[in-house]
Amino acid sequence: MYETILYSVENGVARITLNRPTTLNAFVAQMNREITKAIKTASAAEEVRCIVITGEGRGFCSGQDLSEVDENMDHGQVLREKYGPMMKQFYQCEKPIIAAVNGIAAGAGFSLALACDFRLLSDRASFLNAFIHIGLIPDSGNSYFLTRLVGEAKALEISILGEKIPADQALTLGLATKVVSTDNWDAEVTQFAERIATLPTKAIGLIKRTIKSAGEKSFTNYLEEEAQAQRIAGLTKDAREGVQAFMEKRKPTFIGK
Repeated sequence: MYETILYSVENGVARITLNRPTTLNAFVAQMNREITKAIKTASAAEEVRCIVITGEGRGFCSGQDLSEVDENMDHGQVLREKYGPMMKQFYQCEKPIIAAVNGIAAGAGFSLALACDFRLLSDRASFLNAFIHIGLIPDSGNSYFLTRLVGEAKALEISILGEKIPADQALTLGLATKVVSTDNWDAEVTQFAERIATLPTKAIGLIKRTIKSAGEKSFTNYLEEEAQAQRIAGLTKDAREGVQAFMEKRKPTFIGK
């Protein structure tokens, strides 16, 4: 089904693994298309309640494979045709997405991690906004997400200086949810993802939607969207289960509906 990625589902978690390890999982056009398709598939699958994206081998994603770049390329058109559709799938997905960053995430690979809701970093992982080193600007939604995570001044610093950000610094900056020892990597990523998969999935989607709206709408308009979202959340089976469990003084069992 896929040639540049691996896709599997287990215990409510869809795992997407970038699978070009000899290039540190650099992007080629086919990989862009396959990631887009995999996110769309996971978003629509009822049994999927959480998505993990990671890299095979020692890297997460080193960005664009420069073997596909030539001096006559229209970089803007490449973004419109390849990266734009992929990043829109991440942005529009209402299921929680975890970037399990197992090694270097550079260039558009950094952008991919930024587009996720959680970033678990191996203690050997690092981020690099590498675009400045080849005379380009951060793309694939990079500045959009980065500015919201660290603020304008720090985003400028990271983008213009183009210095590597090790895992511990990423945690301090708010770019990482958690730094995980390499020795416990697979177990901790799985445990974290399966924990997220047990939460009320519909409510998570509505939380993602309203948080995105918070920075884009007036307060009055935001309050109306919040009210509409809460109405939808209140009609879910998980909301009924949550209230019932509270009344019965027990832990709720959510089903993602």
